[in-house]
Amino acid sequence: MELYDQEKPVANKTKSFILMLLAIIIFIFSIDLLTVAMGQLNNSVASEILTATKNPFVSLFIGLLMTALIQSSSTVTSSIVAIVAAGNMTLEQAVPMVMGANIGTTLTSTLVSFSYIMKKNQFRRAISAGILHDIFNIITVFILLPLEYYFRFLSNLAHKIASLFVTNESFSGSFDYNKVFTRPLTEWISDTIQIPFVTLVLAIFLVFAAIKLLSSSVYKAFVIDSFQDINNFIFKKTYLAFIYGMFFTAAVQSSTVTTSLVVPLVANKKVSLKKSFPFIIGANIGTTITAAIAAFYRTEAAIALAIVHFLINFFGALIFLPFPAIRSLPIKLASYMGRKTVKTRFIGFAYILLTFFIIPFLLIYFSNS
Repeated sequence: MELYDQEKPVANKTKSFILMLLAIIIFIFSIDLLTVAMGQLNNSVASEILTATKNPFVSLFIGLLMTALIQSSSTVTSSIVAIVAAGNMTLEQAVPMVMGANIGTTLTSTLVSFSYIMKKNQFRRAISAGILHDIFNIITVFILLPLEYYFRFLSNLAHKIASLFVTNESFSGSFDYNKVFTRPLTEWISDTIQIPFVTLVLAIFLVFAAIKLLSSSVYKAFVIDSFQDINNFIFKKTYLAFIYGMFFTAAVQSSTVTTSLVVPLVANKKVSLKKSFPFIIGANIGTTITAAIAAFYRTEAAIALAIVHFLINFFGALIFLPFPAIRSLPIKLASYMGRKTVKTRFIGFAYILLTFFIIPFLLIYFSNS
């Protein structure tokens, strides 16, 4: 009987690990299906939007809005790299768009926190963890965008670094978009359905189903019982958490997945908001590998843009990571937003709609009208 009691938790934990792995695969698959559906729905409009503007602030919000809509900064940055490689956009035009994509990708972790909306204390911690990623990227952009706009700080530095890798600017040939392992299946489903809008709706449904499954399976696999050991190992030291965040994200090629994993842990008090922050900073750097892969062996401008994507997140880490006093500012802001959102749930919804959709859309619309 005692042996049976010992085997039961092991079986439950194994089941939770399998569910978590399944959820991650479904999540990656649904994001990829969303990408394919968006591309088929109106690919020409997307290309026109990307190449239409020379205003850096509008460019920033285009990157933000596109990433918020398709939920993958990796896809957007790889697409921007492709356009720069083709010579349809200059590196200087593309930099603010990559910054916008960096902000747009944080939407998912904020959405994950809303799965705790019925549990007051858990929701407060979850929304704080979700918003922390937003605040970090927004502050980084506030610092770096003026430096890029007035001094071409990032683009000039990226050009110098890229010139060490590529000496021939005259590369020509087709550009291969970055594809994840699920692409053959997503393309087959899309071709079978043959109605892009239906594929889009299916993809959105799968994204949210995957997020829900991911949240519950992570809690059961890590939070119950033995997570304290993992917590002490991964999150105990600032730089260790940073390195884990960076390498884990580089492995799965999605900061969306890794930062969404952190939200349930913070919500259930197994990782503090303060300890999760270095992991999130690391995840931001890890996600830049996708653009690097997309740019490999392409034009100097394309490689320079991939380097820009890395530099944005590298300088963001450099600003916050070494200085505990500066690092505490986004944490305090996120905690404040968490407390306010719990008191008035509308604030959370208003924040998401305004930051990721309404403000970017209005600015783009009025600038082009």
